Formats: sequence, structure tokens, C-alpha cells
Amino acid sequence: MSLLDLTIRNVKRNFRLYSIYLFSMIAGVIIQFTFSSLMYNEDVIAALQNRSNFQSGVAIASIVVYLFIIFFILYANTFFMRQRKKEFGMYLLYGLNERQITRMVFYETLLISAVSLITGILVGGLLSKLFGMLLMNLMQYDQAISLAFPIEAIAATAGVFLLLAIIISVQSFIMVNRMQLTELFHAKQKSEKPVRVSMALALLAVLLLGVAYGLISSGKGSVFWQDYGTLSLIASTVGIIAGTYLFFRQFAGWLLRTISRRRKYHEGNTVLWTSSLRFQIRGNTLNLTFISLFSAAIMMLLCFVTINYKVQFEAVGRNLPNDIAFQTLDAATNERIDDVISGSEHKVRYHLTHELLVAASVTDMHVIIDNPEMYMPELLLVSEKTYNELIEQRGHKVSVKLQGNEAVALSQGSDFPKSYAPGEQPAFIAKTDQETAFAIVDKKDYAYLGWSTDPVKSMNMKPAVLVISNEVYEGLRGHAEARTYEIYGIRDARNADNLSKQVHAIVSQTPDAYYSSFADVYSKQIEGSSLMLFASGFLALIAMFALASVIYFKQLREATEEKMQYAVLRKIGVDNRQIKSVIRKQLLFVFLPPIVLGMMHSWLIIKYYILESVKDFTELPSLVAGIIAVYFIIYLLFYASSTKLYYKIVSENA
Repeated sequence: MSLLDLTIRNVKRNFRLYSIYLFSMIAGVIIQFTFSSLMYNEDVIAALQNRSNFQSGVAIASIVVYLFIIFFILYANTFFMRQRKKEFGMYLLYGLNERQITRMVFYETLLISAVSLITGILVGGLLSKLFGMLLMNLMQYDQAISLAFPIEAIAATAGVFLLLAIIISVQSFIMVNRMQLTELFHAKQKSEKPVRVSMALALLAVLLLGVAYGLISSGKGSVFWQDYGTLSLIASTVGIIAGTYLFFRQFAGWLLRTISRRRKYHEGNTVLWTSSLRFQIRGNTLNLTFISLFSAAIMMLLCFVTINYKVQFEAVGRNLPNDIAFQTLDAATNERIDDVISGSEHKVRYHLTHELLVAASVTDMHVIIDNPEMYMPELLLVSEKTYNELIEQRGHKVSVKLQGNEAVALSQGSDFPKSYAPGEQPAFIAKTDQETAFAIVDKKDYAYLGWSTDPVKSMNMKPAVLVISNEVYEGLRGHAEARTYEIYGIRDARNADNLSKQVHAIVSQTPDAYYSSFADVYSKQIEGSSLMLFASGFLALIAMFALASVIYFKQLREATEEKMQYAVLRKIGVDNRQIKSVIRKQLLFVFLPPIVLGMMHSWLIIKYYILESVKDFTELPSLVAGIIAVYFIIYLLFYASSTKLYYKIVSENA
């Protein structure tokens, strides 16, 4: 019998075991091909404004996706190989050498890879249309996506999985060569020893997690983070990592030991599911710690990019509140620009010419704005009348009413906007050809003139603007340089990329002239945030499968090893209903704690360090809760699947 014949017989004889491995491979191909095909889909590319950025982003994300797939498949292969140790021992006993076994495994891998590629590409091609439509919907583009199987994506996926097949063969060769013949025969007879636990270390786990949670929930405005930021970060990180490890290593063991010492311990089936878990703690600690921490990281990533996507639509408007705005130039140039805008398909809603005064700051700029390095060095003064006129056109309810030397600072992007009570108003001195002291009554997260932009380079810097009373403004007009700005409101500003390029080309002929356009940033920001959300969704999907497989495959291996114990239980009178109850409780203790801890870690960090910064978006907390709930439900499905298969394995030949 040739090695190829032996390979085919192995696949037929162990089809159930191979089917689990095959499913892992098919899932990897589907995800890889679906994601890669979008980079070459002509309909997707045609809809984008920033094609090169999209393709570069997808290429980078594809590498990350592939790394996750490698982890997922290699872990599945490790489980697969361990399940076959006794089989390999038989082959060695019959005279096959390690190289022949490795070649047989390589044939199996090629066969499984071929089936996975064909199935995965067919299913992935169908899904790529669905996901392409989803991506267009995220970007809010009305673009039809046709069913396509790009040759480039097929070749890339085939090459990737051929390389993966080689990696799997090398891994299998190393595993086979490291095993002794006696170890291969008795691999399933090894048992782990229960870990030694103490109440002190169990309490330390709770204390470390409590300290970390306390620091996190104190918020970034607390004294801990304001005055001792580095120490708080270290304490929180150590508390979460070490606390999670000790929770599974000591607290879980201590809890099981405490349960075993109860008077009613031997009533019901408690003794059956707890005794097995006590022996599994040593081997499960690192896995469960990794799953908990990595789950938290994945949920935080997914929640962050989702929040980023949701706020982008409003954030672009806040950063660039004017559809088109530029510094007034000579009359001929202004007229030429007006003709270009008026003659475009974007109807003009309003056109304002506003005067502002140029000043310099004497007081530290941190008093009126956050992150002064993002602002132009000069300070612009605008009268409340002029400011309110523009606010009325925008339809925003942020008008101001000032008296005397009162002023409002426009600190767009501020994390801590603030209104000051009388007596607490900070003083700010601005200099024209004379110094004028202002009392800051309000620091608003708002912009009068947005970031200066460029159709290619996107955002550059933004003007610092101070709103002052009409009477003070009139008094300063003869003592400062006056500068005027042309501000346009147009229809369908989000699709005015071509118009913006035309206007920018004219304005940029005057060196250092201010220019700002909503369209210059909108497509880049929305396409970028949509791609981030889309890619993160794929990464989260792969990560969930990979992390759940760590538990899933380990429990299946343990089920195979414990078939004899369950056979004994049946002989002494334990019925199937009780066995199912034991399995459910045992696996629940393994599946539930890591995902619950991961959810707690991620929720606290998201709540106090992300959601606190976007309080205006009231729908975001429920959105975050929904994402975490979906993650939890998927793990429950893995749990249900594991219990069903676990029972099926231990019931074979019963």
C-alpha cells in the first residue's frame, strides 16, 4: 500500500476528526479570499475617491488577517496531531520512519487544502458580493457590486495556503520527531496534577483586579491620572494581567477546593464536574488568561473603531464646519472663484464675506485652546455679530451674547470644554498695536474657521479664533490688521471633491492663503474609518474563532481522554441526563469566566476613557453594549456546540 493510499484510508476512517480540521481550513480560506477579493473588485475600486489609500490599507489588513489565520490553523493542526499520537506510534512500530509519516501528513494537508480552497473560494466569492455591498453601505456610496472571482485574489489565496501547507508539514515533522515511541502510545494516559492553591493568593487576585478597576473607573480627570499618570498606568496594567492570571490559577482552584469541602459536596453531581476541573487548572491557566486578555483587546478594538466610524460623520463637520472657505484675495480672483462655484453642480446656499482682526497672544494659548501646536501661531478676533451671523446660516444653537471685555474661546476638539462662573473667568491678553485683556466666559468645542485643507494632504493646521463683544471689536478695528474670508455653503458638499480641487488650484497660487473645504477630508475620513471598521470586523471574527478554538479543541481532546472515565460512570449507574449535566457545568466553568472577565476589562476602559470623550453621542453606550453582547452570544454558541460534541465523544461505543 502506498503512502497516498494510506492517506486516503486515514481520511475515510477518521472523517469526523478530519471534518473539524477541514472546517477550520475552509473558514480560513473563506475569510482570506473574501477580504482579498475586495482589493481587486472593479466595482469597489470605481466607487472610491482614494483608491491607492484603500488598496494600501487592505494590503496591510490582509497581512494581519493572514497572521490570525496562521495562528488559527496551526492551533487546529496541533490539536489534530495530538489526537493522532497513538496512530503515529503504530506506523513507527510497523516500520515507517518520521520522514514517511511527515510526507503522509503533507499529502493529507494538500488534500484538505485543495478541498478547502475550492469550497472556500466558491463560498468566499458569494460572500464577497455581500461584504462589498456592506462596505459601500458603510461608506454611504450608492454603488452596485457584481459577483466576481478576481484571478489575483484566487492566486493570492492559493499561494497563501500552499505556504501554510508547507508550514503545517514542518510543524508536523517537528512534533513527530520530538516524540518517543512509548510516549506516542501512552500520550492519552498522562494526567495533570491539581495545582496547589492558597486563600492568600486567591484574595490577592481579587485585590489586584479591584485596584485596577478602581483606578480605571476613577476616570482620566482624577488625581491618580492627572498627577500620577505613569504609576496609575503601570498599576492598572499589572493589576489586570497578574490579577487575571491569579484568578484562574489560584482563585478558581480555591473556589473549587472550597466547594469540595462543603457538607453537601457528595450530593447530586457536584463531585463529578468539580473533581475533573481541579486537575485541569494547571493546564488551562495560561490559555484562559490569554483568552480573557485577548478578548478584552479585541472587544476594545472593535468598539473603538465602531465609535470612531459613528463619530466621523459629525466629527468631519466639526473639524470643517464650512463647505468652502478661503482668505479673500484680489477682486478678479474672487470673482473667478465665485464663477467656478456658481457654475458647478453644487448650488450655493449662502455666501458670506466676513472680517476678522489679526492679533498675537500675550497669555499662554493653553488658557483658551487645547493642543496649541495644532493651531496657527496668529490669533483671529471675530465680533459676536459676525460670529452669530454664520451660526444662524449653519442652523446651530451656539450663538453668544457678550458684554465689555468678555470673550468666548473656540477650542474645537477640546476634551474639556468649560463655561466659567463670574469670579472664576481666566484672564487672557491679546496684542494688536496695544494690549487688551479679556475675561474668558466660555471655552467651546466649536469652530468658526475649520482646519486648513489640501485635496491631497488633507488637514494641515487650524486658525485660533476668539469671539469678542461688538463694542470692543469696533474699538480695535483701527489698531489691528483686518483680514476678510469668503465662506460658502453649497449643496451636496460631501461629493464636491472635483470642485474643491478647482478652487484650491486658484487659491494656492497666492502663497500662504488660507483655504478649507469639507470635501477634502470627508471622503478620506469616511473611507478610512469604514475600512478600519470593516477590517476590524474581520479580525474580530477570526480572533473569536481562534480564541474559542483554544478552549474548543482542548475540551475535545480532554473528552477523548476521559471516555473511559465516563464509561465507568455509566457502569455504576449514572444516566445520560446526569452525564449531560456534568458536561454542561464542567464546560461552563471553562467557557464563562474568561469571557466575563474580558467583557469587564473592556467595558470599564471603553466607558471611562472613550465614551467619556464623546458624551454628545448618546447612542454610543448602547452600541458598545450591543457589540459586547454579540461577542458574548457567539461564545455561548461555541459553548453549546462544545457540550454537544463533548457528550457525543464520551458516548461513543457506550
